[in-house]
Amino acid sequence: MKKILVTGAAGFIGHFVSERLLNMGYQVIGVDNLNDYYDPGLKEARVKRLLGLNQGQNFEPIKADLQDRGAIGSIFDAHAFDGVIHLAAQAGVRYSLTHPQAYIDSNITGFLNVLECLRASPVHLVYASSSSVYGGNRLLPFSESQSVDRPVSLYAATKKANELMAHTYSHLFEIPATGLRFFTVYGPWGRPDMAAFKFVRAILADEPIDVYNHGQMQRDFTYVDDIVEGVLQAFLHPPVRKPSGEDFAFETFPAHRVLNIGNHHPEPLTAFIKAIEDSLGMKARKNFLPMQPGDVPATYADTKALRDLTGFAPYTPLQEGVAQFVSWYKDYYGV
Repeated sequence: MKKILVTGAAGFIGHFVSERLLNMGYQVIGVDNLNDYYDPGLKEARVKRLLGLNQGQNFEPIKADLQDRGAIGSIFDAHAFDGVIHLAAQAGVRYSLTHPQAYIDSNITGFLNVLECLRASPVHLVYASSSSVYGGNRLLPFSESQSVDRPVSLYAATKKANELMAHTYSHLFEIPATGLRFFTVYGPWGRPDMAAFKFVRAILADEPIDVYNHGQMQRDFTYVDDIVEGVLQAFLHPPVRKPSGEDFAFETFPAHRVLNIGNHHPEPLTAFIKAIEDSLGMKARKNFLPMQPGDVPATYADTKALRDLTGFAPYTPLQEGVAQFVSWYKDYYGV
């Protein structure tokens, strides 16, 4: 039985990835610090859900901070991993404006500790990047070949740094690595700080919702099941070194790549709100506001590279995905 380390296993995406791996017959070591950035009870409920699969025989949750090098090193010393899926991070663009140190601790120092542990056992590393690395790029759809040197938030800067760090460690220490740029993920068991959660909670309470940039926003909303499938497909197709050509000082490029995972179908924010209203059977009261610092007007994923590599591309329609989220929310909170 192959053993996979999943960091952020109590998180939104991490717990679904862990579930899929367990159902596929893998043993999963799930690391999470269960911090209070949002409701720890929701994270604990996700862990409980994973422990309920196969009576928890193949899932081992470990509470640890990635920035604790000794703790992470001990986990690697105790297990021989066949792969690492690194999804733990300090999330949120707006939170990075007021709590920058959290992003350095988790996204930079924590990621460095994972890379350092992989030096001794260079198995395939799949890690979460973000569509936020595209910053203020105006050319749509966003392609992996575009420059991503102009981030507009510290969160985006740390994700770009992760890509550079993984590339370097792949070059120096033969670690195959795949970075995944996620586009606006939503769905059941999501994060309370994200739009779907906030909108549903406010509408049910007959409170106004904040609509930034006066509603003139587009997002490539991507359902969580599609993200998980993309993660697993990328994991099953590890990169290899390739000849570099004349513009690189070494004979081969590192076994490192980045891939977009998005729905390849940007929707106006107003359409997202409308889908929530339709699922709830209630109308939203909208509080229109200017663009927030660190935000961008539009995201749109070019998914050709993912499709060419794996044969898969996200496809869940917005209305279907939103209905699934609303149904889960009502059930979980007893609405």
